[in-house]
Amino acid sequence: LKHKTQVFIAPALDHFVTRLTHTLEVAQVARTIARGLNLNEDLAEAAALGHDIGHGPFGHAGEEALAECLPEGFRHNYQSVRVLDRLEGDGRGLNLTFEVLDAVEKSSKVREDIFADGWGVPGTLEGQVVKTSDAIAYVNHDILDAIRAGLIDEDDLPDSSHRVLGRGHGNRLNALILDAIEASWAATGEGDPSSAPVIQFSPDVRTVANELREFMFQRV
Repeated sequence: LKHKTQVFIAPALDHFVTRLTHTLEVAQVARTIARGLNLNEDLAEAAALGHDIGHGPFGHAGEEALAECLPEGFRHNYQSVRVLDRLEGDGRGLNLTFEVLDAVEKSSKVREDIFADGWGVPGTLEGQVVKTSDAIAYVNHDILDAIRAGLIDEDDLPDSSHRVLGRGHGNRLNALILDAIEASWAATGEGDPSSAPVIQFSPDVRTVANELREFMFQRV
């Protein structure tokens, strides 16, 4: 993962995010949220560490090129499961649990909404934590990379993001993690027993997070 592009291809500086640094950040965010909700931290971390291992080179442009070459198309989440379950260990796989592989397979998101069911809902709350943590990590570090590259500056971001999440990388990251824990409190077993536990953002934060994703799609 170290030399695989996250967003910027062959950056001149060493502070830009790669698939490896992104994966490590997702794992840390996932473990933090899982701990806050008294979930299985090891399961969340294991799935987070494997969720992007099937990515090809050159970011999403590389994935699109592979999809054009293969009759059945190419999806990095399916390739991640294939690598973990069939290719690693000299073809024996890594003997991971169903819960880990399910979380890896269903970690991808559609463009319209972080929490849309486009690739299926993970079967565990820890899998949902990974999916949410992935969005938290890449929205934040993609913004930071774009600012470092001079493509945008902090004032270009939607006003709603400053109002709801605050200004600056650290404030945004902290606000998203805390909101995910607070909005998902039913997962601890201490919430409303009539509502099924789900990992989520509060409505305002969900709206802002999707606005930031769309802003980055358009500008970067």
